[in-house]
Amino acid sequence: MFCLKRVSIPLRLLPNYIGDKSLVIPNTTAAFLHTSPVCHTFWEREKKSGYKTALPEPSKKQMIMDGLKELKSEINLWKEEMKEKFESDPLLVFRPGETDIVFNFKDKSSLDKWVVTTDMDHNEGKSTAKLELSNSGAGLFHGVVNSEHIKDGVIKRTGYANIRTKRVRKSFKREATYDWSQYNMLVLKVRGDGRSYLINLHCEGYFDLMWNDVYHYALYTRGGPHWQIAKIPFSKFFYSSKGRVQDRQQAIQLNRVTHFGFSVTAKNGMDGPFNLEIDYVGLEFDPSHHEEFAYEMYTTPKYIVGT
Repeated sequence: MFCLKRVSIPLRLLPNYIGDKSLVIPNTTAAFLHTSPVCHTFWEREKKSGYKTALPEPSKKQMIMDGLKELKSEINLWKEEMKEKFESDPLLVFRPGETDIVFNFKDKSSLDKWVVTTDMDHNEGKSTAKLELSNSGAGLFHGVVNSEHIKDGVIKRTGYANIRTKRVRKSFKREATYDWSQYNMLVLKVRGDGRSYLINLHCEGYFDLMWNDVYHYALYTRGGPHWQIAKIPFSKFFYSSKGRVQDRQQAIQLNRVTHFGFSVTAKNGMDGPFNLEIDYVGLEFDPSHHEEFAYEMYTTPKYIVGT
């Protein structure tokens, strides 16, 4: 990895110094490119941004045995990818006005695609959550959010629970992304408890600066026994990073979506139980919707990366 070391001579003045042969620049102030596995000023070591939860690692022998067991299924998945690549016609993938289902909960195996996390997972709070199949054959995201945090002098605010899909992968564990660029609407059939939830579209990038790029929009539930269908344009989603809404907004790249999820918090005294029942998550192309991005594009100085 290449990185630029911090120097005491401004980079814009270096050409003047280099042309002056009478000037001797000490090695401690010279700017140069060097290879290094770590650059503490800019580089983040891991995607969890500081969580030190240690996970047990299997032995190499166990990893080899597990890999051989999955080899057959991975080859079959690769065959399906090649078949889809050569046979599919992009013009027939979607029709205007029709909803294409992306996530549902028709069987118990669909729960394996999701991960549930709360503030209790890292000893920061006391919230609990589960994702289960409901009696009506839908996914039930429920639990209790608690704003009471661990009094360790570090944590100031807590009280959250969320679910999100696992990283989409191709055959042989290759990381991939969802390509939703042919659609402009997110369609949800849900039944809530009157709370407001946050819809999260993760667009995790290659570089560490983009690991936490997330697009949000609020989902307002009515409560009661009736289902509701929410139809949200992708142009309404706003950009944030590490929980902070960014000054420099940009439209979501629908061909770079890596995860999808929901969040609920205990802000403004909303401690207590929550229930969100999800029948399906789908996509739709609405030809009458022409908006590209709903928010102002502020021009910020180039030296400001984010807030």
